[in-house]
Amino acid sequence: MIPLVRALPRPVAAPGPAGVIALALVVLLLAGGLADPRFFSPAYLLQQLHTGAFLGVIAIGAMVVILTGHIDLSVPWTLSAAATFSTAFVGAAGEGAQGELGLLVGLAVGAGIGLVNGIGVAYLRLPSMIWTLAVNMVVLGVCVLHAGLYASGSRPSAVMATLGGGWIGSLVPNAVVVWMVLSAAAVFLLRRTVAGRCLYAVGTRESAAWLSGIDTRRVLLGAFVISGLCSAVAGMLLAGYANQAYQRMGDPYLLPGIAAVVLGGTSILGGRGSYGGCVAGVLLITLITSMLSLLQVPEAFKQIAYGGVIILMVGYYSRRAAAERA
Repeated sequence: MIPLVRALPRPVAAPGPAGVIALALVVLLLAGGLADPRFFSPAYLLQQLHTGAFLGVIAIGAMVVILTGHIDLSVPWTLSAAATFSTAFVGAAGEGAQGELGLLVGLAVGAGIGLVNGIGVAYLRLPSMIWTLAVNMVVLGVCVLHAGLYASGSRPSAVMATLGGGWIGSLVPNAVVVWMVLSAAAVFLLRRTVAGRCLYAVGTRESAAWLSGIDTRRVLLGAFVISGLCSAVAGMLLAGYANQAYQRMGDPYLLPGIAAVVLGGTSILGGRGSYGGCVAGVLLITLITSMLSLLQVPEAFKQIAYGGVIILMVGYYSRRAAAERA
């Protein structure tokens, strides 16, 4: 059984809309510069990259799950819960080394929620969309019981504040560095490890992967745990950036996270995609958000835009899959 697993070919990324994304990035940059000259300033672009790093970290976990043919809709409150309970621990423990253990609390919250998601999808065989949405609502209730309906008064630790809101020599935001480190780990996982090949195999056809000797349940469980950890890291970075945790801080990231992944060429049906495309999708979604904010477009229209992107890309991959089967 083991030789069959190790004999899996390295995943080959399907041809995605890389050219279209590159063209769209150029068009958005030019349009933004024409709308407001500040759009071209290095300070403004670095600020956009800073805020985009949070979405980039979330997109790593979202992509890992989508590669398996599933989806994680518990991202908003996994993020909020990790930020809420980690900062609450810091508030109770105070400054110093003991307070920094709040980072472990946040990671434990994210991993725990991912574990629950993975058990429901992999072992109980429940639809990921329904199960993760239900888990999201349960976590919402737990957070409201703990912190109330509005903002919690807790504070981030010094490390959270430094990583989320600090800069390296006023040149590069620390959050971008964190995103780059996690990106390197994601590329290594997907391209250089047996586990990465198993993710693609499960997403391509789970039954065939099982017959080839892959423990598909463990692969799915691991994918959801990674997603939970990425959401937790993003939550603590956001708490450090905002200098507090607050309710519904993860809500604006669900649709953009999924849109960035599918826009970058990862098939929503699973089994296809490259992390380079995911990064391009994050940058494009960040620029779209920046442009819409620059034009003072209401939040409702932003959500419509993200939803439209997902609908178009799902249609594109569905038609391509049907053509390949024919």
